[in-house]
Amino acid sequence: MSSVSGRGVKGRVSEEVSDQDSSEERHVACSPEVVEKAIEDLSHCADDPLSQAVCKGLLDPMGVIAWADRTERLLRFRFEASELRSEIPGVAQQLRSLLGQVDLPDSSAAERITTDFVGRLAGLRQMISEDVEAAFLGDPAATGYEEIVVSYPVIRALAIHRIAHELHTAQVPLIPRIMSEYAHDRTGIDIHPGATLGRHFFIDHGTGVVIGETTEIGDRVRIYQGVTLGATSIKESAQLRGLKRHPTVEDDVTIYAGAKILGGETVIGAGSVIGGNVWLTESVAPGSRVMTDPPRNVVSLDVEGEPLPLQLPWED
Repeated sequence: MSSVSGRGVKGRVSEEVSDQDSSEERHVACSPEVVEKAIEDLSHCADDPLSQAVCKGLLDPMGVIAWADRTERLLRFRFEASELRSEIPGVAQQLRSLLGQVDLPDSSAAERITTDFVGRLAGLRQMISEDVEAAFLGDPAATGYEEIVVSYPVIRALAIHRIAHELHTAQVPLIPRIMSEYAHDRTGIDIHPGATLGRHFFIDHGTGVVIGETTEIGDRVRIYQGVTLGATSIKESAQLRGLKRHPTVEDDVTIYAGAKILGGETVIGAGSVIGGNVWLTESVAPGSRVMTDPPRNVVSLDVEGEPLPLQLPWED
């Protein structure tokens, strides 16, 4: 008997909740005229930047991300020959489909770019392998190549960048940028697909690294978290579009955490070491050591509870 009563109570409660929901829906519902006006306003193409971008049709970024993940895994992990016989044509077909959705220089470009890209797969894998080796040599915390391949965000970021850079070099619009921003979102490492990265490259930790579009980096370079290889800003920054506005870093350079190196004419000479938190907008000769003056630390043995020098006490 009690179980029947319980079901009855539950049923009444459900009905009351349902009635309450219905009442709220009736209370907040818009009139058909308001809904139709919203539909009209949102569906037509106006003369504004967002409408100009979306009204001509946009490439689905999720399709690019799916292809980037598939291709990056193809390069970063090992597949049996039998798997590759289906995987490589699948990657090629996906790329060809994506290329058909963007504006290319001519009608035959999609086939040519796809063929050239597949022909570069082995070379890309070799570069990623050298990046893995650079990480192992540069990070004493690494226990082996396996750990680096499967867990270091820099390897994923560099693998996606090297793929995206191939397409950027082939003058493919939009797709490389979607890839780079996807890698940025996943790893915290922001590398524009136009940036030219040398071989045996390592970014330690990586979070907050920014490498701009026209950056050129040589071989065996190592940088740390928070480094910016960026552009100097002017009031009308759009005037710099298409110009060399990011620095050049030559071979065997180390750049420590937080350094900001800016400007298209700035060249960091081979073998230089740039210290942490340096702000640099001029070139330095090969073999330079650049550092900021160390901060002035205050060490106190004052009585516990008293404020340190130059430190305001807490208000009660």
